[in-house]
This record gives sequence, C-alpha cells and structure tokens, in this order.
Amino acid sequence: MRRFFAILLLAALALAPGPSKADQADDAFAALASTSFDSVRGGVEQLSASGHPRAAAVIGALQSGKLYFRPDRALFIKQDDGGYLHALTAAAIADPGTVKPVRVNNGIRNAIDAALGAMRLFSPDTATRLTAAEAVFHAAEAGALPALNKAIAKESDPSVRLRMEQARAAAILSSADSGEADRIQAVSVLRTRADIDARGFLASLSGQPPAVADAIAVAITAIDRKAQLWSVAQSVYYGLSLGSVLLLAAAGLAITFGVMGVINMAHGEMVMIGAYTTFAVQQFMRAHTPGMYGASLLFAVPLAFMVSGTVGIVIERTLIRWLYGRPLETLLATWGLSLVLQQGVRTIFGANNKDVDTPSWMSGATQLGGLTLTWNRMYIILFSAIVLAALMAALRYTSLGLRMRAVTQNRRMAAAMGIRTPWIDALTFGLGSGVAGMAGVALSQIDNVSPNLGQSYIIDSFMVVVFGGVGNLWGTTLGALTLGITNKFLEPVAGAVMAKIVVLVLLILFIQRRPRGMFPLKGRAAES
Repeated sequence: MRRFFAILLLAALALAPGPSKADQADDAFAALASTSFDSVRGGVEQLSASGHPRAAAVIGALQSGKLYFRPDRALFIKQDDGGYLHALTAAAIADPGTVKPVRVNNGIRNAIDAALGAMRLFSPDTATRLTAAEAVFHAAEAGALPALNKAIAKESDPSVRLRMEQARAAAILSSADSGEADRIQAVSVLRTRADIDARGFLASLSGQPPAVADAIAVAITAIDRKAQLWSVAQSVYYGLSLGSVLLLAAAGLAITFGVMGVINMAHGEMVMIGAYTTFAVQQFMRAHTPGMYGASLLFAVPLAFMVSGTVGIVIERTLIRWLYGRPLETLLATWGLSLVLQQGVRTIFGANNKDVDTPSWMSGATQLGGLTLTWNRMYIILFSAIVLAALMAALRYTSLGLRMRAVTQNRRMAAAMGIRTPWIDALTFGLGSGVAGMAGVALSQIDNVSPNLGQSYIIDSFMVVVFGGVGNLWGTTLGALTLGITNKFLEPVAGAVMAKIVVLVLLILFIQRRPRGMFPLKGRAAES
C-alpha cells in the first residue's frame, strides 16, 4: 500500500506544471531587490529569459544606475526629474519611501550586456541585431545560449548569422556544462574570427581540458600569425598615405627645382598658404553659405592653387629672377622669405593653430578584414593620384608643358627658338607653388594648420626630389612612396625620430652611389 501511494505521489509531481513565466518574472524582480551581487546577477538572467514586457526597461535602468529597491523588495526606476516609476507597472510614484540603488559589479555588468543583447537579437533591424550579437560576444555569458540558438535558427542575413555564431561560441566556452567536442568546435569558430577580441577571449580561458587547451593554443598562434600579416598591410597603407602627402608636397618642388635649379626654402610656405586658404574658405562658407559647407574642400582646392600660384609668380618676378646661377644666395633669400611669410600669417591669422573641419564624407573608416582604412587618408591617396595625372598631362599635352620641357632639356636652344624663358620660369614657379597649395588643402585634413606647417615638410620634400631624380615626376612619385612606406615600417621598431635618422642615412648612402637619383633628367640642374 505504501508503495502504491509513493507511485501516485511521484506521478503527481511529474505531472505538476513547472513555474510559469509570471512566477519566473516575480522571482527575478525579487532577486534584483537584493544586496547580494550573485542574486542580482541571477535576477538579470532570469528576467531576460522570462519574456516580461518590462524586462528591457528594468535591465536598462539597472545598467544606467537608475534602479532602486525598498526594504519590502519593491523596485523603482528613478527619472531624470527626480521622480520614480514603479518597475513592474511603470506607474508614477510620488514618494516611494526609503529606497537604495541596486549595486552592480563587473559580473553583473556582463550579465546586463548579455541580457540586453539577447533581447535585441530578434529586432527587425539588421544593424540592431548585428550590434546585439557583438554585445553578447563581448559579454560571453552562458545564459545567452538559449536566445542565441533561437536567433541563429531564424537569422537570414549571413553577416549577422556569423556574428551570432561567434557569440554562441564564446558563450559555450564560458559555460561549465559544455562538452569537450562543443568547446573544440567553438574554438575553431573563434579562430576564423581572427581579431584581437577573439584572441583576448581565448587567452583568458583557463582550466580547460587538455584537448581544448591545445586547440586554444593553436588558434592563438594562427590568430597572431594572421595579425602580423594584417599589421604589415596596415603599415603599407599608412606608408602609402604618408607617401601621398610627401608627393603632394614635393611635386611642385620637383618641377621648379628641375626646370630652374632653384633651391626654394620657401616652398613649404606655399603649402602653408594653401592650408590657410582652406581655413578662410571654410570660415566664409560657414558665415555666408552654410548649406554648401560640406563641399568647402571642393572650392578650396582650385582657390588654393590660384592663391599659392599667384604668390609663387610674384616671388619669382620680384626675388628669384635676380638670383639665377647663385644657389647659395637663392637658398638664403628664400629661407629669409619663408620667415617673412610665416610672420605675415601670424599677423593676419594669429599664432594659434586653426581648426579645419573634415567633411562628413571624409570622416570615419571602414574595415577590410584586419585592415582599418580611414576615409580621409583614402581620399588623400586618390587626390594625389589625380593631381599627379593632371600634372603629367599638363606637361605632356599643353603648350606650356612643351615649353617647360624644352627649357629643361636645353635652355639656350629653347631661347633661340623663340621661347620666352623668363616667363616660362615664372609660370613654372607658379605651377609648382600652386601644386604645393593644393597639398596644403590635403594636409589641413591630417595635420595642424599653423604658421610652421611648411617647415615640417620642406626637408622631406627635398629628400624625395633628390632620391627620385631632380625634375622627374615618376621618380618623385616612387621616391615619395618608398620613403613613406620605409618610415612606417621603421617607426614601430626604432621610433619616429630614429626612423627619420635611419632614412636620412640610407638616403645619403644611396646618393653616394647615384648622385642624380633613381631617374635623373638631363637639364640645367643636372648638367651643372
């Protein structure tokens, strides 16, 4: 008889319904109204799984430090105006009595991130689901596994599904109930992610079974190897962007130095004038045409070319023309002129740095695997290529370019053929200065606009011109990119200052072997 009643009791217990969703939510709210960190964390996990309509609001209030509890375990959400809402009913409460904030620690914060992310995994917005999957991955909470499994089964977007699978892999590795085979599979999923977050998470795991630990070690090694390859690619990209900046700064100098043989120490100030022209254009458009402010750089480029080019022609006609054939005097005169131009800019604009805004279409970055491509540098590389192509086309297909090339190859013969060499010198100097002005527009996006802007690039510009070959634009291009990439590879090893010193020493050794650079042109400067 006792046996019979025992069987009936077991059957009744087996058929008895489990706790309902409402009971689960009530338990979760009660757990949140506690001073125990473990209870609060368990309450967050229970509430996120309960499906309660107030779950997101309550957990969000806890995340922002606005969730309070009373000694009778009632929960309230504090408002910005100082009032309170009842956490369960959202009813306004004038005086909740004595309340205390629910305290959180790092474990609770991780649970909150996982809970909010899990609830957003089912959002109709793709970007929201992607962000939620990433948040769950970083939280790495085992409690998010049920929601992740459901979300993955429903997900149709491949990129979002991949992020969800990576988040599930992190949750599996964080769960004490996961089997060895599941853990090894999760490690392989994170190995394919191959970023610093995946590596950091795998490296933080401890106490794993031997087979899992071996898989983790292999995965970390593979991630490190891939990261090194991406680091090389990143250095090449930064080197190309630096080389593009050097090319813009040196292209005009290559023309003037190649045609006229003038050591123009004021060339950097033409770059500075272009940068300040950009600043002036933005100030004007902000005040008078705010609707077109986003296109300010498009207006600044031709204006900077004209302003710097005009200044260059005036300098050549009033100063340089009297110093041909006297390189030392030219160097000293243009160096003094650079100081005058700097002081003039200080007088007009002030000595402080000027803010030049980056348009929205040049802001931000994009990821290509482990490579971060910033849009401003990408546009500078593209702009340099366009300027170089336009400059080469002008030298090859225009009458001015034909006359410039004639003067470069044989000045006396060009004069005998009726070419007005003095005006060619002036226009050439203006063209080189105008290109430097456009370089100033580009540099205003990545460097401080100050009276000393040009001094930072004049030495590098001369290095590029001498290395590539005086007067040869292809040589200047190759020289700028070579020096830029070399600098970026040396900087992580030797530091920025030592990298420049090493590059200078290598350049000196190269010039001893090839005094006229990589691609020399026959011209007045080379013949002398």
